[in-house]
Formats: sequence, structure tokens, C-alpha cells
Amino acid sequence: MTKTALITGATSGIGRAVANQLAQSGVQVIVVGRNVQRGEDTISQIRAAGGKADFIASDLRDAASARVVAKKALELGKGHVDILINNAGVFPFGPTHEMSEASFDDVYALNVKVPFFLVAELAPLMAERGKGAIVNVSTMVADYGAPGLSLYGSSKAAINLLTKAWAAEYGPKGVRVNAVSPGPTRTEGTAAMGEDALRHLAAQAPAGRPAAPEEIAEAIVFLTSDRASFIQGAIVPADGGRTAV
Repeated sequence: MTKTALITGATSGIGRAVANQLAQSGVQVIVVGRNVQRGEDTISQIRAAGGKADFIASDLRDAASARVVAKKALELGKGHVDILINNAGVFPFGPTHEMSEASFDDVYALNVKVPFFLVAELAPLMAERGKGAIVNVSTMVADYGAPGLSLYGSSKAAINLLTKAWAAEYGPKGVRVNAVSPGPTRTEGTAAMGEDALRHLAAQAPAGRPAAPEEIAEAIVFLTSDRASFIQGAIVPADGGRTAV
């Protein structure tokens, strides 16, 4: 039976790289994103390369939208979603005192609430089948304090704890839940930081450079595979060594 993977935020950056790599391995990928044109382009390229792909347009801002996406994914997957990649996220930078309540709500809605309710919808079904893999995309700044990153970092710190809680909750029933914690990565989203800022952040790590999306995707795809069968509840750093020094 062909595995089905639901990947949020998969029309660009790390999510798109994950979709490409999973499709190349024979997984049917369901790409979720806000931009319809980017979504159609993504699945067209995957299909042109011989992969299986579908697109769901959604801005994923609340529990209701998460439930709709889960339902559509189950339909496209003919009743099963075997892999869930919670990748969609927003990462505003700025001092705590400059963040508005609306910004706070937006960040926690997409970065925490949506993954929570996607897992609530899909993990029990995986558990019923006795197998499944969930990978949450976190960030290195969930592990240390950094000026201007309180809102983003705290939302991903919540994801790190949820990863462990979900591993404890669903792991005994065959559902492996892990997270990957990227460092600075050259994507469409981080382009807004500017090249100098991205390079400065990356220079603090032993690798000394930003990652390519494909490098982060390798870690995520590994955690979805049977090669990672004994890894559960882990937060895997893919940060060029930043949190090791």
C-alpha cells in the first residue's frame, strides 16, 4: 500500500523540499499551502518527475481549518494518512514590547494550535492502524534565549514539549513522533531577514553557513522512514551545531 504524507507549508522552502524527497521515495504527498499558484506549481513538478501529489489550499489559522485539511487529506489518501509533517509556521522578529496581541495570536494559531489539532485528528487513526510517523518542525531558538525571538521561540518551545507528550501518548500504539530543529536556512521566508542577517546568525555555529532546505528535509524524511524505527520523542538538531556550543 502506498504511504500518504500530509505536509503543511509545503509550497516553498523546507516543506517543498520534504515533499519532493518523499515523492521521490514513492510516497503520495499532500501539499498544503495558502498560495494556490505555488501549490499547483509544486504538485505539477512532482508529477512531472513521476511522483504522486495533490494540493489542499488552506491558510491553517484555527482548529476548524485543521479539521477540514485533515478530512480532505484522508479522502485523498483513500482513508489513511501515514505521515504528518507539521512544517507551516510564521517567524516574526522583534522585541517583546513591540509585539501586538494580534501578532501573538497569529503566531500561536499557526505554530501551535494548528499542529495540535492536526495531531488530534490524525494520530488516533494512525494508532488504530498500529503505525504512523509525525515530524514537527521546530527551531534552534526554542532552546536558548535570543533578543527579538521571544514570540517565535516560545511557540516552538511549546512544539518541542508537545512532541514529547505525543510520543508518550501515541508511541505505545505504534505512532512515532519526533521533531527537527533547524538553524538558519536559506528559504523564501528567511529572505525577508536579508542576506547579511542570515549569514550573521549562521556564523555563530560551527558549520558557519546557512543550510539549504534540502539539508533540513533529509533529517525530516529520515525520521519518517523505517530507518528511524527506534527514535521516538526526539528533538533532532539540524542547526549546524549552534546549540552544541
